Order: sequence, then structure tokens, then C-alpha cells
Amino acid sequence: MPDNESMRLDRFLKVSRIIKRRTVANEACDNGRVKLNDRVAKAGSKVCPGDIIEITFGNRTIRARVESLKQSVHKEDAGGMFTML
Repeated sequence: MPDNESMRLDRFLKVSRIIKRRTVANEACDNGRVKLNDRVAKAGSKVCPGDIIEITFGNRTIRARVESLKQSVHKEDAGGMFTML
């Protein structure tokens, strides 16, 4: 898959290290705590560059814009896959 097409939401969250484990990303999606472009998203939702992801952790919410999609990335470079809003 080329870098600029799409990727599953749960995989993006793991690869970008927004969420450390894919199972935790799946649980967050299943519990309705993840929004993709202002809509509640399932783990299998497709993410594209420019999409806005919003995740609620307890009483804290983070928003990030997807900048790039990569199948794997070094820990130091993971922050380049998204921009915090």
C-alpha cells in the first residue's frame, strides 16, 4: 500500500504511537471514545492525510490532524505522522 492512500484507524493510532497498543486502540474505538472528522469511528475506519482524530481519555481530549501514513516508523519519527491541534 502506498503511503498516501488510507490506513485502518486502529493501525494508524498504534503506528503513530498516539496509543501504544492496537488492542487498546480497538477498545477505545469500540467504546465510542474516538472520533474521525467529528463522527464516532470504528477501528476499521479508513484514515487519510488531512483527517482529524479526536480521542477522549477520561476527562481529557486530544485532537490531531493526520499528516502522513506509513506502515512502520521509528519511535523518533512517529510524531511526524500527525500534528496536535
